[in-house]
Amino acid sequence: MEQIKILWADDEIDLLKPQLLFLKKKGYEVITVTSGYDAIDHIKGDNGIDVVFLDESMPGSGLETLEQIKQMRPNLPVVMITKNEAEDLMESALGAEITDYLIKPARPSQILLTLKKIIDNRRLIREKTTMDYQQEFRKLMTEMNSELDFEQWVEVYRKIINWELKIDQSDSVEMWDILFMQKQEANAAFSRFIERNYLNWIEGKEAAPVMSHELLLRRVFPHLNKEKPTVLVLLDNLRYDQWKSIEPIVSRRFRLKEEDYFYSILPTTTQYSRNAIFAGMMPLDIQKRYPEWWLNDNEKGGKNLHEEDLLKQQIKRVFRNPIKFSYHKVTHVAHAKELQSNLINFLSNDLTVIVYNFIDMLSHARTEMEVLKELAGDEKAYRSLTRSWFENSPLWAALQTVADQRDFQLIFITDHGTIRVNTPSRVIGDRETTTNLRYKVGRNLQYEKKDVLAVKDPHRAGLPRPNVSSTYIFAKEDIFFLYPNNYNHYHNYYKNTFQHGGISLEEMICPIAFLERK
Repeated sequence: MEQIKILWADDEIDLLKPQLLFLKKKGYEVITVTSGYDAIDHIKGDNGIDVVFLDESMPGSGLETLEQIKQMRPNLPVVMITKNEAEDLMESALGAEITDYLIKPARPSQILLTLKKIIDNRRLIREKTTMDYQQEFRKLMTEMNSELDFEQWVEVYRKIINWELKIDQSDSVEMWDILFMQKQEANAAFSRFIERNYLNWIEGKEAAPVMSHELLLRRVFPHLNKEKPTVLVLLDNLRYDQWKSIEPIVSRRFRLKEEDYFYSILPTTTQYSRNAIFAGMMPLDIQKRYPEWWLNDNEKGGKNLHEEDLLKQQIKRVFRNPIKFSYHKVTHVAHAKELQSNLINFLSNDLTVIVYNFIDMLSHARTEMEVLKELAGDEKAYRSLTRSWFENSPLWAALQTVADQRDFQLIFITDHGTIRVNTPSRVIGDRETTTNLRYKVGRNLQYEKKDVLAVKDPHRAGLPRPNVSSTYIFAKEDIFFLYPNNYNHYHNYYKNTFQHGGISLEEMICPIAFLERK
């Protein structure tokens, strides 16, 4: 272990020889000073200090010294040592963000425990996490290579994400590399699973999970209650790991009653999956029943302009007695401000649906903007950015405000997730071929067969057929499609960006959370 450097400031330092000798024997380096002024000077000139022990009553007030230390190095741990247990002193010290405090005379065992908590806590967590994950690694590999059903795949995915979140906290670079490889193995096996089963699910030939077009009917509508209004929030592109990153924020004001899942249909894009959610039917059926509301990929115009109309029609089909509902899509700041001001008024309805488009815009902006690529360079950073946005969003502000005034139930859903792509695959198509990086629709497509799930009869997958010979191809694992022209340029441009439309655990297995006000 690298030697830890302690700065101990106390005007009675000569009386601390037993403690200092004890720390030296334990492998710590201790630098001593006799005043707050000397402590400040030493910290200014030496950034190698790992922790400060600060006497509260020495010359150069301990609290004043603490304040200056925090101004210079906000994250430097400071332990206040005091003879005085007065409540106001402790409140002042805690308010100034001390890491811990000890009462004189501080016994060696107390000092050692404090150091272990401060310095060794992260290391101990990392070592424990590493050991536990190593034990779990083989179990997960065995599970992934057996014949799992759709429920078991959800459990495998949840386990992987839970380990990912634990490894986030431990900062174990080695474990990150191992987990990354295990996620790749998992997505390879999951892609094979989807390739074997997806069309049978859509055609009703075998038991299937709840999918996008059944989500409201089977998972949301049964929860509606005339006695208590329901707010349904669809956060676009919200992966399971992103939900787990904002769940602690939500749990400050709401109690999680149930956490569930559904599978997004293919393609895992807004045009297909979200329209299917609100219509309560597959894209092919939407096109047949409401041709004026459906545009194929190669047709000009917005592809999600009729979500409210589709929802209204589904509600009419499902409920004998009409329910009151409202639909609100937030795509820019003005919409968000309006929602924040008016959400309380919407709760006169049985169901209030809010579609919030921020995460989708974030993933696309990250592709375009170099600064966002740096801010969200990997899954951990992407989760952090999502959490920061949510905590400061008008949406969360609105939900908290309403929770203070009115009882309601809250449901979070999404339409699909995203995956960070790394592996390019060449595709050749004509001008009518779609531009999405994770799926393509076109005629006479040429592609690497091993990289895709190809659906040559789109109707089998519940999808419209733009042309008689149209084929859909869906990228497996972390693959993204590139045309041969300017191949290297686009390879570098899109590699390591978050995309959606294809087959992966992250894109297809979507969270549902049912909450109630605390």
